[in-house]
Amino acid sequence: MPLIRARRLRRWLMGLSDALHASSKKSIKWLLMLLVALFLAGMWILSSLNLNYSQKALAELRRDEIEEIFLSSLNQIVSRQHVYGLYTEGLGRFGETSYRVAGDNLKPQIEKSMRQMLQDFSGVAGIGIWFEKGLLPDTARDYNPYVYLSNDGRVMTVPNAGASKGYRDQSWFKMVMTDDRLKRLAPKQQFWTPVYYSRETDKAVMTIVMPMFTDQGRLLGMVTTDWEAEQIIDLVSRVQVTPNSFSFLIDSNNRKLSSLSRSDDPLHAQHIMDALVSQSPTYVAPGYNAMISNKTPKENLAPSELAVDGVDYALYLAGTPAGMSFGIGVPQDEIDSILVPMRDSNYRILTITGLVMLLLSGYLVYRISELVKELQASYTDELTGLPNRARLLQDLNRAVDGTLMLINMDRFKEINSLFGHRCGDQVLQTLAERLQPFIKRYKAWKGARLYRLQGDEFAIFGPRVEEDSPLLLQVFSDFVQEQQLLWQEQELNVDATLSLAHASETGRGRLDRLLSQATVALRQARLQGLSFHTYDSEQGVEQVYEQNLVWARRVKDALQAERFEPWFQPILDNRSGAIAKYECLVRMIDGEGNVVSPGLFLGVAHRLRLGRQITRIMIDKCFAAFADQPFEFSINLAYSDMMDPELTAYVCERLEQSGVGSRVIFELLESDGIDNYDEIRRFIDRVKAFGCRIAIDDFGTGYSNFEHLLRLNVDLIKIDGSLIRHLHQDRTAYLVTQGIVQFARSLGIGTVAEFVHCEAVQQQVIALGVDFSQGEYVRMPGPDLVEDCAA
Repeated sequence: MPLIRARRLRRWLMGLSDALHASSKKSIKWLLMLLVALFLAGMWILSSLNLNYSQKALAELRRDEIEEIFLSSLNQIVSRQHVYGLYTEGLGRFGETSYRVAGDNLKPQIEKSMRQMLQDFSGVAGIGIWFEKGLLPDTARDYNPYVYLSNDGRVMTVPNAGASKGYRDQSWFKMVMTDDRLKRLAPKQQFWTPVYYSRETDKAVMTIVMPMFTDQGRLLGMVTTDWEAEQIIDLVSRVQVTPNSFSFLIDSNNRKLSSLSRSDDPLHAQHIMDALVSQSPTYVAPGYNAMISNKTPKENLAPSELAVDGVDYALYLAGTPAGMSFGIGVPQDEIDSILVPMRDSNYRILTITGLVMLLLSGYLVYRISELVKELQASYTDELTGLPNRARLLQDLNRAVDGTLMLINMDRFKEINSLFGHRCGDQVLQTLAERLQPFIKRYKAWKGARLYRLQGDEFAIFGPRVEEDSPLLLQVFSDFVQEQQLLWQEQELNVDATLSLAHASETGRGRLDRLLSQATVALRQARLQGLSFHTYDSEQGVEQVYEQNLVWARRVKDALQAERFEPWFQPILDNRSGAIAKYECLVRMIDGEGNVVSPGLFLGVAHRLRLGRQITRIMIDKCFAAFADQPFEFSINLAYSDMMDPELTAYVCERLEQSGVGSRVIFELLESDGIDNYDEIRRFIDRVKAFGCRIAIDDFGTGYSNFEHLLRLNVDLIKIDGSLIRHLHQDRTAYLVTQGIVQFARSLGIGTVAEFVHCEAVQQQVIALGVDFSQGEYVRMPGPDLVEDCAA
């Protein structure tokens, strides 16, 4: 009882869904027009809002842009300082290594390496290695090498810089080092000096100081790298936000390195620098790590204010890991200047946008209404007004369970050919009109729906039926057969073949295979001559289809990878006892290197129209294999190969290029039905012009063998193995073969016995006067040519 209620509820929901779908189509235009009206009203409201909000938003965007430029420039400066630090760290490792091998004989090498390090890096003014007194051997007691660049670009070396008092008396040491710092020195710790004047380099420099330690952790001394302040100024000078903005870098002694040093107005630049100096105690730069942290509130980047000569500047400031402060100053009026054109263009943009959107919305309403009509038509059959195949597939995807029936009219093509397509259309329309009320009256399948798929095929889909499938099919089959149709006072009787398939899996989205299963059942009914048939998964039809898909994929992969090869089976001349010719047989090599017999893949290849590509490969490889051989060789051609103009033209082209035509034999399959003898004879004449010969393969298996011989001008007959295999035991096979041989001899046609598998058969073949033998007794096919055989 609950199951019946569930099915009724499902049918009610499906009907409700269809009703809602139909009503939604009618109301969608009104909904679109309402959306357009709401959009235009919203545009009008936006245009009437206070422009101050827009100005505030634009100012915020401008501030964000400046902050992005500021942070990007800050990252560049920090990266440059980081590179300087890595350079200093490398010098420190060099100094520690030099201590381990210190001696007079290594001094020149150390100084040479330091000069090279100085020259290899741009911007460094001088480098020094300063050892603690008493650590080096007596021969290098006061050895503190310092290398620098002079003003004229020469590399100068001071071997014993600070020899008298040690490095602790150097100016850079006094600038950065305190007693507290000396107590807490650690490896790779670096200190930056303020900008100062270096007498050796005669330049303003900034020095990085880093301690050196022995392997035991004892302080070994210091290394220093002097960097030209001009390099830092160049880096700062590249930063430009607006035409009159400026940037600056403040060292630990409050000295300013600024792009203003290169200003075209030195007086104004000096005023700004003085203002920076006077206001420097009033601001504190946030640390770099805090600046780049995502957790830092945005207020950390809030600009300070600076007024110079009546011009207001917004100052952005941040600290660097080297102990410096980087900042930029942007005139406030240049920040606000972007608001003026935006204020003027705001109303113009809103007006133009409104007009454009109004026109676009009108066009969209028109196009969507047309698309709705097209969408409705795409799910409806134009002739009968029934839901079509696309709608059936959609319903199958939505359903969770069900039964599908296919009704395919028999001999419908005959109706069209005898009475015309108008008659056929009338038959389809009338049958659809009669089937629909019959389905609604049929209580055993409530909720079922009629569809027209294509041509002469209808489908009925509905809930899973409880009664026996044969009974349901019989009811609908009888109904179709009972229909009497009239066309121009001519009574027409119709018949149909039906199939039924039940969902093997339940659940939304799991019925997609139901249509293919019903199609399989319909094909089985036609093959077995039945009026109707129910799909049975145990018949394994779908497994065959899946296997075909596997082989189709393998054939395509083998074609792409060029894994088709010819194998050669020798053919014995029964008069001379020597190998006279070869038959070339195709083999496929799978992905694992295994040889695949053509019986597994050739049928699928021909159905996929890939056999012609395989024939091309065989032509090329066989012609190449026998180019320098004296033997004749045969290649199999199917009827479809000879009917392909491109393939036949290619065969003739290769025959002309290779010059092997006099040794080529084309074997035509006798079992292939030939509908166009003229075209086949035209191909034969073309290849015979190159000296080729023609053989009929599998002779003795069809109905029109002698017609083939008389109409195709053949040179060889290959007698089928079904006759040769039992030649020594079957008297009938012997007599039939004897008749074929005598007939061929009377026409001057040579004969080949296929499937000669033992000596007894071979003796009978020789006794009958067959010219050639081929088969296991001679030799099985192989990848290489052989000149001897088992016989």
